[in-house]
Amino acid sequence: MGIHYKDSNVILHSDYILSYLTEYDIFRRYCSNFIKLGAKFRSELRKDNSPTVSIVEWNGKLLYKDFGNLEHTFNCFSYVAYKYGTDFVGALNIVYSDFSSSFNGNDSVVAGRFSHRVGGELSRKKSEIKVRVRNWNDSDKDFWVKYHISKKILHKFDVFPVDYYWVNDSRFKADTLTYAFKFENGFKLYRPYDPIHKWFSNVDSQTVQGYSQLPATGENIFITSSLKDVMCLDVLNIPSIAFQSEMQMPRQEVCREIHDRYNTVFLLYDNDYTSEVNPGQSMAKKIIEKYPDFINICIPSHFESKDISDLIKNKGLEVGKLFLQQQCEAHIKPT
Repeated sequence: MGIHYKDSNVILHSDYILSYLTEYDIFRRYCSNFIKLGAKFRSELRKDNSPTVSIVEWNGKLLYKDFGNLEHTFNCFSYVAYKYGTDFVGALNIVYSDFSSSFNGNDSVVAGRFSHRVGGELSRKKSEIKVRVRNWNDSDKDFWVKYHISKKILHKFDVFPVDYYWVNDSRFKADTLTYAFKFENGFKLYRPYDPIHKWFSNVDSQTVQGYSQLPATGENIFITSSLKDVMCLDVLNIPSIAFQSEMQMPRQEVCREIHDRYNTVFLLYDNDYTSEVNPGQSMAKKIIEKYPDFINICIPSHFESKDISDLIKNKGLEVGKLFLQQQCEAHIKPT
């Protein structure tokens, strides 16, 4: 069976991969404890002393459900995305790469793009995303007020609510809360209440979230996990940036620049304290090994919050502010 698509602009999506593989194939490869549909097994995403997870058929699809952590509800692609700390497009790329022998044809496929050989040269075209911005409403306020993020801060970081979006001329209605994060080279779409497809993006890995909003110089800067965390830190008047994936090693030129502009660089990555994998802290350790002048701050498990946005939502703004103040004071030596 060859690769079929309407033109070289069509994005690689789950339907394409599932024309070659089954959801069961994907779960069996990436979920090592899973053997049989409906049978309970232990989670490998967190510390799980007794079998609390099962993969079942739901609405004609397979669904991973962890009854010990209700936030861990995934389809096969969102499971891969969570396990490897990437977004939906990144998960497609991982599955495509790992199952490469299952895909036939002379054309090369890259997640988020189709790559088509023209005259022997590989030509890659970026997926196009367009959005229709809607007016802010009470649902938006109810969502963002939990993080103390105001409309002013959302505008500062180019975050807008949308009711429709287009991917390569295909139109989709935003049937749950959907926000566009606008960058110079594209959009990230954020759907916080969609457990399956929370993210979609055509932004490249070189784009640094929050970078254009940074002050020229300062005492401290934080490298954190997401633009939502960047905005929460902005509420506290703390400059910060986030790379496109927590699993991405920061580029050397970016690290050198922020080290020149700021006296102290802190890492504030996710602490997935319920997970044996804990990808955020694993990457933080690797970054510290490469950049020993950086200081890692880990949110303790007793806060029951994996990141700063969760800490502010769960424990309040003042608790988050005090925690960061104490951490900065403890790690910065007086001159």
